[in-house]
Amino acid sequence: MALSIKTRFSEVCNMALFDPKAKIISSYQRAIDDRTSSIRKYYDEIGKLYYDQYKDMNVDNTKDINTRCEAITRLGNEIEDYKLKILFEKGLKKCPNCGTENSLEYGFCFKCGTKFDEDSAKEPKTDFEEAEALVEEAAKEEAAPAEEEKAEEPASEEAEEKAEE
Repeated sequence: MALSIKTRFSEVCNMALFDPKAKIISSYQRAIDDRTSSIRKYYDEIGKLYYDQYKDMNVDNTKDINTRCEAITRLGNEIEDYKLKILFEKGLKKCPNCGTENSLEYGFCFKCGTKFDEDSAKEPKTDFEEAEALVEEAAKEEAAPAEEEKAEEPASEEAEEKAEE
């Protein structure tokens, strides 16, 4: 029996090392674990802030508490997005009505019969990926005017020198 457990463990380790889907799923799971840990940290901080406010009624930690609550909400959404991506990698999708996992090929939920959108078989686009793309795009737009200003500065200096002559 010990040999079969050891053999099975070895097979699982090899599968994780050589199967690209297993690597992707593992990276998604690590991201979920990291976000879950961050959420726990925020819960602890909220508790301490709330207790400090309880001890001293003159202290107003509402802004700090709200900031952490918003972070928890954002992290929770990211966790849900990663869970959907894991399902997709496994060839599954979640029914929007009952939450049952179905094969990507199914047009209807096998449990409740809800019809899936045609886009449901495509890889899910996550909210945080869209936000990251918008941030990167904004950073590029901010960098472009700064580069144009740098290019204009030498030209304006040359014009000033010619005007002085």
